[in-house]
Amino acid sequence: MPAPGLLPPAPSGPLSTGASVGRGPLEPWPDTVNWQPICTDLIWVELIRLGVVVAIGLAVTAVGWALSGHWLFGLAVAVVVLLGVWRAIAIVRAVRAWGYAERENDLLVRHGLLVRRLSIVPYSRMQFVDVSAGPLERAFDLATVQLHTAAAASDARVPGLRPAEASRLRDRLTALGEDRAEGL
Repeated sequence: MPAPGLLPPAPSGPLSTGASVGRGPLEPWPDTVNWQPICTDLIWVELIRLGVVVAIGLAVTAVGWALSGHWLFGLAVAVVVLLGVWRAIAIVRAVRAWGYAERENDLLVRHGLLVRRLSIVPYSRMQFVDVSAGPLERAFDLATVQLHTAAAASDARVPGLRPAEASRLRDRLTALGEDRAEGL
């Protein structure tokens, strides 16, 4: 350790927020939090949904191309395939970006690649917690926990949880919300 007085001066100015230079409030996600990832089986659910949409798009454009023979339909087929491949890559990365963290007074939910979103939901503001699972989610043994607050913009969801974890999270959030309710 250098002798006192030999340390470089502390940075000052607009960039000295205590974070590393060049890091914004979401870059990286707060590393003081124990983030819980969601199940990567959600990738398959999302890829199947994408496959259905791409198949419909290909069917429509292929039929148009077969009936008219116009080159624009061939271009549309290529565009649908390229967009499908691009979205499949984005789905894999986006599912891995999801995470949640339970803290003492609130729940943090993060997601997004290009536009990152960090939702902080205080337990005292939660009105109710839903657990849902569509047919594809059930086929892959997954569920989604949806948090509802008074402000619609602050609702958060945690997809891709195993049913046991979704039930545990729902029960814990409900209990903490009741304990910390502020006269709602």
